[in-house]
Amino acid sequence: METEDKSRQDSFPTQDPLSSYLVFLGRPISVAFLLITAFTFFEVVMRYVFNMPTRWVHETTIALSAVCFAFGGAYCLAIDKHIRMIVVYDSVSPRVRRWLDIGISMIGCLSCLLMAWASSGLAYKAFYTPTGQFRLETTGSAWNPPTPAIVKAVLFITLCVMAGQFALQFVRHLRRDPSDEIRPDTSDLRPSDNV
Repeated sequence: METEDKSRQDSFPTQDPLSSYLVFLGRPISVAFLLITAFTFFEVVMRYVFNMPTRWVHETTIALSAVCFAFGGAYCLAIDKHIRMIVVYDSVSPRVRRWLDIGISMIGCLSCLLMAWASSGLAYKAFYTPTGQFRLETTGSAWNPPTPAIVKAVLFITLCVMAGQFALQFVRHLRRDPSDEIRPDTSDLRPSDNV
């Protein structure tokens, strides 16, 4: 089991120290999906077996899912498994691939910076009233947890991290030799010979 985990980690070569840190965080954060499943099962049992629905499960699972999916974008970028048009990417020379990688990194960085800028206002409003007093935005439900504030802060932080990742990739692609082959591992996208 340990050897399998080690080989799985080795199959995702990281690009920089930030990516290595995000890959390291991937497994602990993925445990949240197990919690989401357990909480949902608990709610189903409590609601339909004991007729005692909970107040906290629905909002907790939504918040945990949002945090996991926000982190998922940074994780996919860290292991270089983000969306590409492989048909175009594979049909061009390594020199053109390098320029595509530079362009993708630049556009990705700018997009994440713009989204981080837009989400910063939402995050600020989730933590402060219009008069500047600190207060966490809550759901307004009977349980009323501060999950909207937490999710908005996580989204802002994740977008900032992704902008940094794209900037590091931009520098890496600018420095690389144009003839170097950097090809994403698409073996998991191709049909198996056993099918």
